[in-house]
Amino acid sequence: MGAGAQILLLALLGTAIGLGTAGWLTGLVFALATWAVLSRALHRSRLPSFGPANRVTLGRTALVGGVTALVADSFSGAPPVALLVGLTAVALLLDGVDGKVARRTGTCSPLGARFDMEVDAFLILVLSVYVAMDLGPWVLLIGAMRYVFVGAARVWPWLTAPLPPSTARKTVAALQGVLLLLAGADVLPRPANAGVVLLALGLLVWSFGRDVGWLWRTGRAARTTPARPAVREPVTR
Repeated sequence: MGAGAQILLLALLGTAIGLGTAGWLTGLVFALATWAVLSRALHRSRLPSFGPANRVTLGRTALVGGVTALVADSFSGAPPVALLVGLTAVALLLDGVDGKVARRTGTCSPLGARFDMEVDAFLILVLSVYVAMDLGPWVLLIGAMRYVFVGAARVWPWLTAPLPPSTARKTVAALQGVLLLLAGADVLPRPANAGVVLLALGLLVWSFGRDVGWLWRTGRAARTTPARPAVREPVTR
């Protein structure tokens, strides 16, 4: 279903703007990769049904695939900025919908939370690639930071510990897409766009730095706290 919606969106884009070869290939690869990864995750999670919230996220995924195709095409031409901004804006607006649907329908799950997070992270990566073509490769730090964190967690397992809920973290994450979209919309002068992206990067560095510091302190406390001796239960007959 998700791959079909993605191909339909690509066909509509191709009809409307003449999507190029790079856009088609990138969009198709994105659709097939999403289908393969999601199918495997569903099989491993053994959820009884996909659920309405995950369907909303799947719709967002198709929009992100369309944005990805447009950005891929932008390397050889100038995609319609209004169309790119429109698709991105809808994807960002729907970001808060899937969570509300999951809570109201009682279908919250680790798979749904991870699915939502991965879609958000990939959209930020794609937007950072698009903005970097105008402002420079330093913008890619925004899109790459989460993936660097995931890679670092394979080397330092203490980074995989669960983090406490944080409104500040959620706010910073949501602002990344909004600020990158503002810079990519080309409505501000170039210096102002650079300032907007610098603000996004600064907020992200602060958020990741705060979380890494918390994980380090928590992990160090766990490593240095001596294990309590086991309490022997009285033997009864």
